[in-house]
Amino acid sequence: MLLEMVLFLLAGMATGILAGLIPGIHTNLIGAILVSGTLSLLIGINPIYLVIFIVAMSISQVFIDFIPSIFLGAPEDGTELSVLPGHEMLKEGEGLKAANLAFIGGLGGIFLFFLLIPPLYFGSKIIGNLPGIVIALGLMGVSLNMILSEQKKASAILTFILSGALGLTASGLEINEPLLPLLTGLFGSAGLFFSINQKTKVEKQKDDEGSIQEGIKESKRALVWSAMFSPLSLFLPALSSGQIAIVSNQFAKSEKKQFLLMLGAITMLSMCLSFLGLFLISKTRTGSAAAIMSLVGTPDLKTFILISITILISGVLSFLIAKKVSKKFIATLEKVDYSKVSIATIILIGIVTFFVSGILGLVILAMSTATGIYCIKLGVKRTNMMGSLILPTILFYLKMA
Repeated sequence: MLLEMVLFLLAGMATGILAGLIPGIHTNLIGAILVSGTLSLLIGINPIYLVIFIVAMSISQVFIDFIPSIFLGAPEDGTELSVLPGHEMLKEGEGLKAANLAFIGGLGGIFLFFLLIPPLYFGSKIIGNLPGIVIALGLMGVSLNMILSEQKKASAILTFILSGALGLTASGLEINEPLLPLLTGLFGSAGLFFSINQKTKVEKQKDDEGSIQEGIKESKRALVWSAMFSPLSLFLPALSSGQIAIVSNQFAKSEKKQFLLMLGAITMLSMCLSFLGLFLISKTRTGSAAAIMSLVGTPDLKTFILISITILISGVLSFLIAKKVSKKFIATLEKVDYSKVSIATIILIGIVTFFVSGILGLVILAMSTATGIYCIKLGVKRTNMMGSLILPTILFYLKMA
């Protein structure tokens, strides 16, 4: 039985790594396949093995997702904000450092998860679900503060509203994975078109020697803020890790390096806490948690301990693998024409979007890309395009959407 567990853990990690390197392929999609009609093909397999597979896959993909997000500008849900400081550091020759910072944040998020289990166990009994109006007002305050921090306030408002309207449109359509074309267009392909137009070249990247030590040194403050705000994902299902990072950074006021650390930690914590939420309150906060519930229902204590062990082992191994993969990835990227890579990435995004989200997905991708390009030209921070997620969330909690 132990051998089977190890094999399914390694298979899950391998799947998560491959899925993470291909823009648009998400663990939610793979988890849905596992528990769909194709599950009949898996009759005879102990569901616990599949739980281990899903957890290991989810944890490894959190790490690997930052590689195409930072190096190619092709984000997944949760890593969309890493495109901003990560791509900037890539142009400065610090792409490996940017990736390592995100990886360190992810690893720190795993250790924070274990520290947060006891207080959240008791907190879940007390807090339950916060009133929606409280969350809506909080997000309004965060959005207002984000807009007021801009010099071009009118342009920031326009960016927020345009992206928010697009987010509402995408969420209202009956398509698979609407966030795939929405976020990839706004934060990915829009920037890639700019890179092509500006003939961006990837400079020789600086060696990442010392970046791990530097990241650990800078991580304390980022991890504290991550620990404070990440539990929102446990009690507020409509909040993504990107939104939580925006809220957290309103207080932390992080520089780009600390922000990448914080984003890595929050993205990882959001995934880990979704498994804790399934155990504590029988609520699914991610597609991975929903797949596990379909397989075994609400996990008992023994199953949750197994999930936690899987998180720890796959997390440490994935951290080490992600460092190696990022070096290979950037070494290849330095040898090719970045404009051609950008064109190839856009084509791949379009193909994946078509197969996952269909024709309507391609329409949303085109609209979000055009919106992203327009918003970039307005000359405001691209974080204002998080209105694509924040505005629908506000309306959701106000019972208006």
